[in-house]
Amino acid sequence: MATPESNEQASGTGRRAVLGAAVLGAGGTVLGLAGTARAAGDPGRGRGRGRGLDSLPVPTIIGHRGASGYRPEHTFGSYQLALDMGADIVEAGDLVPTKDGHLVCRHEPEIGGTTDVADHPEFAGRRTTKTLDGVEVTGWFTEDFTLAELKRLRAVERIPANRPHNTLYNGRWEIPTFEEVLRWQDEQTRGRGKQVWIYPELKHPTYFRKLGLGLEERVAKILRRHGKDRRNSPVILQSFEPTAVERMSRLVGNPLVVLLDAAGTRPWDFTETGDPRTVDDLITPKGLKEIASYAQGIGPTLNLIIPRDSADRLTEPTTLVRDAHRAGLILHPYTMRNENPFLPAEFRKGSAPDAYGDVFGAYRAYFATGIDGVFTDQPDTGLLAREDFVNR
Repeated sequence: MATPESNEQASGTGRRAVLGAAVLGAGGTVLGLAGTARAAGDPGRGRGRGRGLDSLPVPTIIGHRGASGYRPEHTFGSYQLALDMGADIVEAGDLVPTKDGHLVCRHEPEIGGTTDVADHPEFAGRRTTKTLDGVEVTGWFTEDFTLAELKRLRAVERIPANRPHNTLYNGRWEIPTFEEVLRWQDEQTRGRGKQVWIYPELKHPTYFRKLGLGLEERVAKILRRHGKDRRNSPVILQSFEPTAVERMSRLVGNPLVVLLDAAGTRPWDFTETGDPRTVDDLITPKGLKEIASYAQGIGPTLNLIIPRDSADRLTEPTTLVRDAHRAGLILHPYTMRNENPFLPAEFRKGSAPDAYGDVFGAYRAYFATGIDGVFTDQPDTGLLAREDFVNR
C-alpha cells in the first residue's frame, strides 16, 4: 500500500496527497487489504483531518450521475436524492458545451436518449449524424443548441427497459448547467452543515477542442470564478482522455482522476495523436507511474479489477489495486448497479431486466480487492453494503 512518503516521491508534488490520503485509515493507519480503516470506533473513515478526501469514508460511495437508479440521470432530482440517501460524493456533471459556450450536464453530447427533444417539432431540423470518437451517431447534439434552447427541454430516463419506474419522472427536470451545480453544491453544504463533494467528468475533450469548444479552459475558468480550483477544493475532475487530465493539472489544483475503459481499448486522444498505447499499457506499473505524475487516482471499469469469464462470471482479481496503490493512486471503479443485466452472472436472480440480483454479494467481492470507492447508481445500496463490509 502507498504511504505519504511514497505518494510525494511518485509525483514530485504534494497534490496527490489529497486523494492518496484516502488510502490511509484513521490516525494515518495503513488500511487492510480490504481497503477499510482499522481504527477502533471509526471503521469506515479516512484520517478525518482537514478538508480533503481523507475526511470521507472508505470505501467511498459515489452517486453515479446522482441516484440514477431512481431518477433520470444528471438532474437535480437525481443529485438531490443521492445526497439525501447519504452518498459521500455526487457525480454531478458529465460536462458538455452548448453552441454559445456554456457547460451543461448530460451523459453524452447526443441528447435524444436523455431528453424530450424529439417531442419538440421546432428542433426537428437539428437532428443530424456526426462522428463522435470514430463512431457515427445520429441524434441531437448540445453543441448545436444555445443554452436558452436547451432549457426548453426536459430530462427523461435513459434506460427505461431496465428502469421503467424512473419514467414516472420524465419531463420533470430541466438540464442543469455546471454553474448551477456549483451553486447547488454551496447551498447544500450550508444547509447540511457539512461539505458536499462533486465529481464532474470532461466528456470527449478532443472532439470538442476540434470544434473550438475546448472543455479544459472553460472548466478551469468556472472553477476559479467560484473559488473551487484548489488542492482541497471539493471538486474532483475526471476524464477518459489522459491528455485532458494532464492539461487540467496545469490549469487547476483540484484532485484529478483518469478514467479507464475496457482492456485493449485505446483512449481517443491517443488515437488522434497516433499514440499506440491502450488501456493495457496504462495499467502496467510503468503506465500507472506516468499517470501518477499528473493525476491522483484512476477510475477503471470494474472488469479491470476482477475480469469476467466467457460465462460472465467473476474470475480472479488482477493486480491493479496493488499496483495503483504502490504508485500512490487511489481507485474509484465504475459502475455498481442493482439490476440483473449489469451484475456478474453468479449474482443474478431471475431473468427480468429490471429485477434486482444479489448486489450485496457483488459488493463484497469488489470491496475485498481493496478499492478505495465505487460509483453506484443506487447509493443507498452501496452504503448498506459498505456498512456490512466494514462491520463484518
